Amino acid sequence: MNPQANLIFIISLLLGTTITISSNHWIMAWTGLEINTLAILPLISKSHHPRAIEAATKYFLTQSAASALVLFSSMTNAWHTGQWDITQLTHPTSSLILTSAIAMKLGLVPFHFWFPEVLQGSPLTTGLLLSTIMKLPPIALLYMTSHSLNPTLLTTLAILSTALGGWMGFNQTQIRKVLAFSSISHLGWMAIIIIYNPKLTLLNFYLYAMMTATIFLTLNTIKVLKLSTLMTAWTKIPSLNAMLLLTLLSLAGLPPLTGFLPKWLIIQELTKQDMAPAATLISLLSLLSLFFYLRLAYCTTITLPPHTTNHMKQWRTNKSTSIMIAILTTMSVLLLPISPMILTIV
Repeated sequence: MNPQANLIFIISLLLGTTITISSNHWIMAWTGLEINTLAILPLISKSHHPRAIEAATKYFLTQSAASALVLFSSMTNAWHTGQWDITQLTHPTSSLILTSAIAMKLGLVPFHFWFPEVLQGSPLTTGLLLSTIMKLPPIALLYMTSHSLNPTLLTTLAILSTALGGWMGFNQTQIRKVLAFSSISHLGWMAIIIIYNPKLTLLNFYLYAMMTATIFLTLNTIKVLKLSTLMTAWTKIPSLNAMLLLTLLSLAGLPPLTGFLPKWLIIQELTKQDMAPAATLISLLSLLSLFFYLRLAYCTTITLPPHTTNHMKQWRTNKSTSIMIAILTTMSVLLLPISPMILTIV
């Protein structure tokens, strides 16, 4: 793609995100979401492969439906209350429609079907944008309307997302699909706590975005898209593979690493809200996604392909890994000891 065109699309993405996050009026928030959708479409379909075109079409149709629902929800609320302010969404029907719209935008169960397919059809860099920046405006809208959302509905969506995100990632061999189901599972954790402590949702999102960015950039550096090629990737940059192992374990939420922090805080907050059964259930369901993280980690560092035919091993490349990956990996692994400082900032 032409660099100038690429730059325009990236700037439009940042503009759309900024407009949605900073707006008070529903029409401005909707405009930002539309700019975002239109800016990401060329980035998804730039390879001109049939799968990429299919992914772009699926993305466009789902996001258009979700945007129409956002508009419908805000108009229903304005009809009943006379308010166009985002924080004044008080009508129960409007809240219900908005929750469905945002679930569709994010890819929460039962509106999750488009997300793995779209991520699979996109390049790794676009997949990174879809998993991080494109999730920020809908989460910001949930954050602003969290006081009037339905707790039972959101808890149900969250538990189903964590369950299905874990279950459906089991048999995948394509790494982008595994990361898509991982994203659905993490969104479940964010959705369950948004009503009780919205700041925790944002903290969870920031840390998730940081760890996902590390994984996508690492995979882009070693040019790996499926598990079978991940098994031989250790010959390219062994040190980077070791870091990828730690980041995957951090994304799984294992205790000494950064990813444990949001899970720990969310379980603590749910227990304070007398939701110990929900906390127990979502913790047990996250063990499902732990299985496929361990599978990825195992393929990253330990295994070789289990056959005896002679084939050329890829020898390590001369490309030095970027400083960005180094910083992100360090933060993805080592932030737990300074969690008191993070909590004072948030």
